[in-house]
Amino acid sequence: MRPINFMGPHNMALHLKKPLAATATNTALATEAICPSYFDALPDTAFIREAQLVQSPRRPDNLAPLPFSAPTLWRKVKAGTFPKPVKLSQRVTAWKVGEVRAWIAAQS
Repeated sequence: MRPINFMGPHNMALHLKKPLAATATNTALATEAICPSYFDALPDTAFIREAQLVQSPRRPDNLAPLPFSAPTLWRKVKAGTFPKPVKLSQRVTAWKVGEVRAWIAAQS
């Protein structure tokens, strides 16, 4: 059987040796196989932008590490309950992945 090729998020090619059956138990496995979390693969020293941090109604199929919207993210930053971002340039703001991971761990 030929491998099945999928283009995942951020143009990452994914290859499956055999198709996954569409059962209730395998649906979650198929989603994880097709859409791996790039957040987990980033080093703690990396930066991540808002679009990759939060769910967007425009891109419901993209998985995001935070379960809330961009306005909620900024409210939490303003309230001091979420790490402050870093200005990388005049128009680019990002968060340190390590700080975001520490915040997620503290919420558990």
